[in-house]
Amino acid sequence: MIDVTSLPAVNATLNAVAFVLLLWGYVMIRRQRRDAHRGGMIAAVVTSGLFLASYLVYHAQAGSRPFPGQGPIRAIYFFILITHVVLAAAIVPLVMVTLARAFRGRFAAHRRIARWTLPLWLYVSMTGVAIYVMLYRLYPVQ
Repeated sequence: MIDVTSLPAVNATLNAVAFVLLLWGYVMIRRQRRDAHRGGMIAAVVTSGLFLASYLVYHAQAGSRPFPGQGPIRAIYFFILITHVVLAAAIVPLVMVTLARAFRGRFAAHRRIARWTLPLWLYVSMTGVAIYVMLYRLYPVQ
């Protein structure tokens, strides 16, 4: 078995980097800098792909960690976790369709779906970091 203890922090970092790349890509397209937008979004896809690979390795080796918090923080954690998981499952096909439309030059169709993909992807990335903080920093492993 490989040592995967650092992967939750790596995963949170990859989520945070993806979040920043997504925002940067959005700013670039608003400024009509299409090449910079394309580069930022491709970098976000690669970063998210690395996250997914790392996440799968971690959970295949370590399993899940139960949330030890009690009281209102527990309800907040599970709300964030449930919405994160549902939207994370939805974001993969959304990103693929959004990318495919851009690569095929179907920019009107790309923009229509990107209006949904971007905020959902930002939410998934941000809540991934929040889940890490709540699970591993508020309640460190002893």
